[in-house]
Amino acid sequence: MRAYPSGLVLMDGLQRCHPLNDFNYNTDGYDGDAAEDRKSQDGSETMPFIDESPTMSPQLCARGPDGEPVSPMPHEGLLPGGDIEKGLEMKKLVLSGFLASEEIYINQLDALRVPMKPLKATATTSQPVLTIQQIETIFYKIQDIFEIHKEFYDDLFPHIQQWDDKVTVGHLFQKLASQLGVYKAFIDNYKVAVETAEKCSQANSQFQKISEDLKVKGPKDSKDHTSSVTMEALLYKPIDRVTRSTLVLHDLLKHTPKDHPDFPLLQDALRISQTFLSSINEEIDPRRTAVTTPKGEARQLVKDGFLVEVSEGSRKLRHVFLFTDLLLCAKMKKTAVGKHQQYDCKWYIPLADLTFQTLDDSDSCPHVQTMPEHEIEEMKTKISAIKSEIQKEKKAVKGQSRALDRLRKKMNEQESCLLLHSPTIPFRIHNKHGKSYLFLLSSDYERSEWREAIQKLQKKDLQACVLSSVELQVLTGSCFKLRTVHNIPVTSNKDDEEIPGLYGFLHVIVRSAKGFKESANLYCTLEVDSFGYFVSKAKTRVFRDTTEPQWNEEFEIELEGSQCLRILCYEKCYDKSKLNKDDNEIVDKIMGKGQVQLDPQTVQSKNWHMDVIEMNGIKVEFSMKFTSRDLSLKRTPSKKQSGVFGVKISVVTKRERSKVPYIVRQCIEEVEKRGIDEVGIYRISGVATDIQALKAAFDANTKDILVMLSDMDINAIAGTLKLYFRELPEPLLTDRLYPAFMEGIALSDPAAKENCMMHLLRSLPDPNLITFLSLLEHLKRVAEKEPINKMSLHNLATVFGPTLLRPSESESSKGHVTLASDIWSHDVMAQVQVLLYYLQHPPISFTELKRNTLYFSTDV
Repeated sequence: MRAYPSGLVLMDGLQRCHPLNDFNYNTDGYDGDAAEDRKSQDGSETMPFIDESPTMSPQLCARGPDGEPVSPMPHEGLLPGGDIEKGLEMKKLVLSGFLASEEIYINQLDALRVPMKPLKATATTSQPVLTIQQIETIFYKIQDIFEIHKEFYDDLFPHIQQWDDKVTVGHLFQKLASQLGVYKAFIDNYKVAVETAEKCSQANSQFQKISEDLKVKGPKDSKDHTSSVTMEALLYKPIDRVTRSTLVLHDLLKHTPKDHPDFPLLQDALRISQTFLSSINEEIDPRRTAVTTPKGEARQLVKDGFLVEVSEGSRKLRHVFLFTDLLLCAKMKKTAVGKHQQYDCKWYIPLADLTFQTLDDSDSCPHVQTMPEHEIEEMKTKISAIKSEIQKEKKAVKGQSRALDRLRKKMNEQESCLLLHSPTIPFRIHNKHGKSYLFLLSSDYERSEWREAIQKLQKKDLQACVLSSVELQVLTGSCFKLRTVHNIPVTSNKDDEEIPGLYGFLHVIVRSAKGFKESANLYCTLEVDSFGYFVSKAKTRVFRDTTEPQWNEEFEIELEGSQCLRILCYEKCYDKSKLNKDDNEIVDKIMGKGQVQLDPQTVQSKNWHMDVIEMNGIKVEFSMKFTSRDLSLKRTPSKKQSGVFGVKISVVTKRERSKVPYIVRQCIEEVEKRGIDEVGIYRISGVATDIQALKAAFDANTKDILVMLSDMDINAIAGTLKLYFRELPEPLLTDRLYPAFMEGIALSDPAAKENCMMHLLRSLPDPNLITFLSLLEHLKRVAEKEPINKMSLHNLATVFGPTLLRPSESESSKGHVTLASDIWSHDVMAQVQVLLYYLQHPPISFTELKRNTLYFSTDV
């Protein structure tokens, strides 16, 4: 059974979300497998969706006061300085990339046109392959779309070839936008076109052969002359293309001065495009992915996460998915190492049938065993102790051992046990026509988030839905692709030295609150993240019958790698009729909730830091301070230029007469020799004294450095490599190009992004570029072993991105970056995305890069 997008979801309102979200707009010519990616595990097709891949999560879209996503402030131009010429240079890069993708798109449309003529010729014979009506249905409007884009390409090409600051292209985009009505006709016919093509393939083997092997010409400069593509994949291309001009127009406007004659023309073209998209789409949230049911309804993922379900009296880890019309509870299937992961659906409830009502007296709440608090604390202590033992054992045995395997197994058991047994807060949901289900959460904040998200969706006019087994299989199959939460929240996922969190004691004074409309009995609770989940740590006294409570209570909260403080404000309920039978406690009403990142620089000063959390119109005032070491990172040039740490990479390579610094080559070689299968390589910290010993040896060019490396714990070697890049006086990708990398990764159009990002690599000094490419290929080889070492491309980008891009101290003081420890800052997330872009890119050759200038790139 097939599912087609009659309620096609296009990206209306894309301008509202910053392109750092890295949505996959299905780059024509750069993603040949996109059509296959749209298929679920069983071969059934989901709706053409925007891929929110594991590389990027929705929190990258910052939110303004009105809740709308906002972009970080853009840099003024392609390079530092922000003059008009640099802005127009970026505009040319955007246009060059777009023109490249136009050529590919025209070739794809042409490949669809090729079989039209012979098929029409046979239609009037005694043995037709297809009837005239079938041909016109399948190839509806293809010729018109081809002619529109061929004319656009031919008009745009000379403008870019003869580029100068006065060139205008807005009139061409205006004309292209004015012809979007043809796309409307194509989209309206798309479903029946694909259905007809499928039926004809089943009925006629000759047409099946044609439709499964259409030849698409490659770009003029491409080595590959043709590629083989299915008709179904090509018919999808115009649907995918329909948002492209809108994306490009956003980028062009961003890099066109307002007084340039092109600006009003591009603005008008954008208005036409947006109006067109709005006329097709109904309500859509561009941050979320969508699938379509076989009935053609758009279903979007709103929220997902790992929850502990009580099933048959025992705790089970589940991945729960909240869609716009139903809640689906799934578990991850056990798969062989290296196999693609899949979900099994345990149950689902249509939101129209879901309630939160309390149990009737006749119903019984299943007895759930809870682990005493002291046992939970003992478990955490054991986990910390086992980690230390693992480090010691690895250092002692210089590799694998039975003792090490036993420790790791013990660690996994403890972490799994902690994850399952720490949550105690009940979250019960009911199907009014069937069963009820019980989850246990560690945080009332989390329970409130799930409840509010469901209730918000229930305000819409929802119809109860019943999924067939095939529909359910398709939806469950799509969950792996749609999910936004990828890691089970256990300690090992929080053990990244790039985001260490705070360890020690946080002193918090909850002072007062205001903004309540009516007098109430009010109190607050404090939560912090600990061992991968949030834990309630403190609770103020109840301030009775007031609109302005003055608690002024101080708490000392122990932090265990914590990064976030949450405050929840409650109204205390003394009405015993509101007893919750799930936990035998009266349900207190949450008046508001909010959270603040624990910024080390702010909280670690000797003085108290005052802050305010706003929640639903309520403001809670509090103060905090923390007494641990400063976690900020600084690039400080070395005073001894004879060493390698803190010395410019060009100086080191020139002295060594090498292309890549010796320290980089040796550390990479050692990691690939005996550390590539190491769980958490580059994430697990090495022993600090070992790293310092290696640093001193490399700086002094010690003769027995190779002996030291072979004897040293592999995590210390990995740590030494990271430290080398972290202590470079300027980042490997240079201070000069940093703003341009931030601009390039923010481009919406994939072809423009490709053009710009390759152009920036070419602009690096040769020692930096060759070293970067060597590291890039090494990290790719590490990620190939992800099933064993648990280090994905995204994990590696998170570890190395800030290290390779974080500007030097003089640059960071200009506002390019906040604290390196503040991994959630926009700049740091963008740094991760830049490295991830290159890690996910096909192999980049130094020679090819220098020779191939893509389209019309100019020197930076």
